[in-house]
Amino acid sequence: MADIPNVNLDSRSDTVMAAPDQMVKVREAFGIDSDMEVPSFSEADERVPDLDPAYVFDPDTTMAICAGFGRNRRVMVQGYHGTGKSTHIEQVAARLNWPLIRINLDAHISRIDLVGRDAIVLKDGQQVTEFREGLLPWALQHPVALVFDEYDAGRPDVMFVIQRVLETEGKLTLLDQNRVIRPNPWFRLFATTNTIGLGDTTGLYHGTQAINQGQMDRWNIVTTLNYLPAAVEAQIVLAKSGEYDSPDGKQQVEQMIKVADLSRQGFINGDISTVMSPRTVISWAQNALIFGDVGYAFRVSFMNKCDESERPLIAEYYQRVFGTDLPESVVGHV
Repeated sequence: MADIPNVNLDSRSDTVMAAPDQMVKVREAFGIDSDMEVPSFSEADERVPDLDPAYVFDPDTTMAICAGFGRNRRVMVQGYHGTGKSTHIEQVAARLNWPLIRINLDAHISRIDLVGRDAIVLKDGQQVTEFREGLLPWALQHPVALVFDEYDAGRPDVMFVIQRVLETEGKLTLLDQNRVIRPNPWFRLFATTNTIGLGDTTGLYHGTQAINQGQMDRWNIVTTLNYLPAAVEAQIVLAKSGEYDSPDGKQQVEQMIKVADLSRQGFINGDISTVMSPRTVISWAQNALIFGDVGYAFRVSFMNKCDESERPLIAEYYQRVFGTDLPESVVGHV
């Protein structure tokens, strides 16, 4: 049985607001030149993601996600790992105070994890069998956003369960209960994926599956999120680590991002199997302040996560940008 997010399915008293009660202007909330308005909740509950004030939104991806929340579109966000696909959805939800639940569709998530199962419970001192809803029927009946991460890694039995609810008014039939669940008007569905439903055509994402094209057709919007431009990424790092807000500090951050860009190009080319995400660059910058050594911080922030055979190439990326070699103990041996 796979682990699923900690949601109290036994409680039938809604702790979330029944419906959005105000409108948010996209221009004001996300800094995008658009007249679109999106429904939002005036109060947040414990399922609303934490807001990151320094988060920088990609305009195209933000508009797609806002259309998902505002117009009940099924939205898939595709892109290389480390681009922040799930975080992007979370940060839009955080500004709308919209409750959100994420499920990673790894190989351990099964149909019964999503739909539900019979469980033995105690009632009046007696053991009785009772059906316990899974996360999918629970979410379908509540004003929450459900995000399927690694959507292209889902098992076929799971994917066909999801296909039932991809329609805007998609109902879920619980065969064991002779019951049809109608979606809450404010239920929203999103997915993140590394591929676009064609399987692992690049060799970068082993374990991904080709998605039934009938199912792909049910996703109303598919948007692509790429790595951030260097200037935008630098802006984020500086917002997270204000100590670099000086000419020398900014230059060092730019060098870190250049190393990250080399790692990303190497990953895309198939030269290395680990990539530096913006989150890794932020950790590198913060660790460099802690240790007072950019090279050592690079080692503990990124190098130690990489395959040993790839470390000489990664060390070369560092040397190209910073003009100094990493110590042999950092590079390791092939």
